[in-house]
Amino acid sequence: MTTDTVKNNIWNRDVIKYIAMFTMLLNHISNVFLKRGTFLSEFLLDIGYFTAITMCYFLVEGYQYTRSKKKYALRLAAFAIISQVPFNLAFTNDGIIRFTGMNMLFSLLICFLILICLEKIRRKFLRILAIVGLIALSLISDWPLFAPVFTLLFVWAKDSKRRMKITYFISCILFGLFYYTNGLIIFPKEKSFIISLGAMAGIALSGIVITYLYNGKRIEKGRNFSKWFFYIFYPLHLLILGLIRIWTS
Repeated sequence: MTTDTVKNNIWNRDVIKYIAMFTMLLNHISNVFLKRGTFLSEFLLDIGYFTAITMCYFLVEGYQYTRSKKKYALRLAAFAIISQVPFNLAFTNDGIIRFTGMNMLFSLLICFLILICLEKIRRKFLRILAIVGLIALSLISDWPLFAPVFTLLFVWAKDSKRRMKITYFISCILFGLFYYTNGLIIFPKEKSFIISLGAMAGIALSGIVITYLYNGKRIEKGRNFSKWFFYIFYPLHLLILGLIRIWTS
């Protein structure tokens, strides 16, 4: 958390993560069940874009405080593996299950490895080479390129509220441009522009919450429950969505 945190910020890390889990659920419901381009579909998608960048922020923050980076990485890897079948099950468009890319926990693992490279690799050329390789690896995962870029921007913004605002501004612009150009494949220019503005709103909302509402603290009670809930919720909700998709198809 930035050193000039506003004293009356009201939400702790766990509350924000619970909100992120809910917005992710709405995004995934839209992805799995709703037709792109409708107001409800785009609205739920946009809300859900709050989640990925928020989790990248907490990953960078958590990296500084974790007692065992090895256990953190192994935990991400284990749940990424557990989540892969539910992820493919939920996002298969035609049939029971097909490979649809690696899931978001895999992306967060890549981001975590990037943080390790920044800390451990002393030679600049090797450090850059390793990070570029990991960014390229993210191309087969959820939030390709964006998750690593968000992570690097948060590293740059460390302990500076001004840099944090710049980070979120850059992230909004990058994501908006991507969404606009990608949307041109299926939508007219005007509609793609409007939809891209909506997509940027989820990123901006994360910026508002982290910059102005986050108090830098953890929940007082139930920390262990919250820790494991966040890991378990991801594959569990994907499994349920996947089973409902199959049942209703």
